[in-house]
Amino acid sequence: QIHIDQVRIDWLETNGPFHIKQIAEHYGVYEHLFGNAFFVPRVALNIQYQCGESLHHVRFGNILKPSETQLPPRVQFDANINLTCNSKGKDVQSLWSLLLTNPDGHFEQNEKEYCHWFVGNIPNGDLKSGDELIPYLQPFPAKATGYQRYIFILYKQTNRINFSQYRQIDPYDLPARTFRTLDFYRQYQDHITPAGLAFFQSDWDASLPEFYHKKLQLQHPVFEYHFPASYIREQEWFPLRKPFNTYMDKYRDSALIRKEYLIRKFANTHPFEESEAPLRFPNAHPINDVPSWLGTEIRKDRLGWGRINDV
Repeated sequence: QIHIDQVRIDWLETNGPFHIKQIAEHYGVYEHLFGNAFFVPRVALNIQYQCGESLHHVRFGNILKPSETQLPPRVQFDANINLTCNSKGKDVQSLWSLLLTNPDGHFEQNEKEYCHWFVGNIPNGDLKSGDELIPYLQPFPAKATGYQRYIFILYKQTNRINFSQYRQIDPYDLPARTFRTLDFYRQYQDHITPAGLAFFQSDWDASLPEFYHKKLQLQHPVFEYHFPASYIREQEWFPLRKPFNTYMDKYRDSALIRKEYLIRKFANTHPFEESEAPLRFPNAHPINDVPSWLGTEIRKDRLGWGRINDV
């Protein structure tokens, strides 16, 4: 027997990075963070959120709720991996940077992100010894905005870098967390190389109103979308190949239609007596001398199909 962990290790050492790249392309990660650029994530990230006694892993687009990601995750990776092609062996000493950003949830600027976590100058993969410039902030997707992506990017540094311009004191100052990955990479591209990638998706849950009120000191935002009225073409005198009743219903008040069907349904319902037994073989009974559209409605009524049964 082959253990599943060994299968994962072999996958990450062979085709895994290319599969992860394809998944990230499918979710638009490279497009929305790096524009036209991309990279192959050679360093595997093992990211786990602790929620009570449960562990929630960050994969490649899996769904985690805000209530499950309130605390900083535990992040592990192979810090000795060598990413350069002109040297052999493993790096004994290495420096890394880890960022967690959300490209979907900025309230004011569509092209910007919120940086939820930034740890720089991580020595040999030990996050606790790194320089936490932006403290961790849990996901807070607004209600009715759907799923938002939360993306971990791991960079390998060539040397120690002064990231003091990104240092944040107030962990709940959202404008100070405004970030753009492409600008960050352009600024330090001579000293950092993107090496690892993992991301999850999150949407609103019931724990967020309290977070907005008590932590962010903001009103709880709720987004609504008003759909435009459906276009109905001008009515025709002689519509061809269109059922008469459904065609006419398009130009009637929907409330009146529902009322009409409800009355028809109650007409065959007695409050104290059993309803009339349905026909055993509904389609065996002929329907004569009625228009085709009415015959169709009668057959649907006998079979229990159609709108009258949904009222």
